[in-house]
Amino acid sequence: MKLISWNVNGLRACVNKGFADVFKELDADIFCIQETKLQEGQIDLNLEGYYDFWNYAQKKGYSGTAVFTKHRPLSYSYGMGIEEHDNEGRVITLEFDNFYLVNVYTPNSKRGLERLSYRMIWEDDFRKHLKRLEENKPVITCGDLNVAHKEIDLKNPKTNRKNAGFTDEERDKMTELISAGFIDTFRHFYPDKEDAYSWWSNFAKARERNVGWRIDYFVTSQSLKDELEDAFICPEIYGSDHCPVGLILKA
Repeated sequence: MKLISWNVNGLRACVNKGFADVFKELDADIFCIQETKLQEGQIDLNLEGYYDFWNYAQKKGYSGTAVFTKHRPLSYSYGMGIEEHDNEGRVITLEFDNFYLVNVYTPNSKRGLERLSYRMIWEDDFRKHLKRLEENKPVITCGDLNVAHKEIDLKNPKTNRKNAGFTDEERDKMTELISAGFIDTFRHFYPDKEDAYSWWSNFAKARERNVGWRIDYFVTSQSLKDELEDAFICPEIYGSDHCPVGLILKA
């Protein structure tokens, strides 16, 4: 089974940059996207053979997530059931026979870290959401987690130490998530791989120079460890300032 996650940074713009071709080429069983930046009825996207699920932000042109799946889920839900968090369209949970799939677009702490305190609350509540689901069956969560966990996960760790996405606070929350019984699947397979990034700034030709960050993840319950076959990043695929990341399951 192949799963893909991609922050498209505006789905309508990404469609004009070849989204449908990439979608067809990757041929995923489950394809999750973040930062759709649209409202219901603003796009006509016919992806034959897939069930689709959309969570829109109340604010127009902001945030938003979607999941396209070849397999009909047993159930689905939007958000975490917490009003403070659920108006930005950031979480979709689908239940399948053998696992829950959670697509997430984690809030950015923003320049000046103006949203860092809220981010800390979000992180704790999201981890609890995953652990509650895990009481019933294993969890696969994917998306833009807006954090480079370790120094190996971005090009310039020293100069970014206090910037959004690489603060000690955000990195510690990622460590808490892993310590709660989850696997960063890419590092599971490639613990020492350098220069493996999923996001690049639009400034200073960062992508051409591969001055990037790995902030897009597939994270799974430890109980799925033996079901993991591979994890990968697709830096050759353009259309957004992020590239797709993927997970292969044996089942």
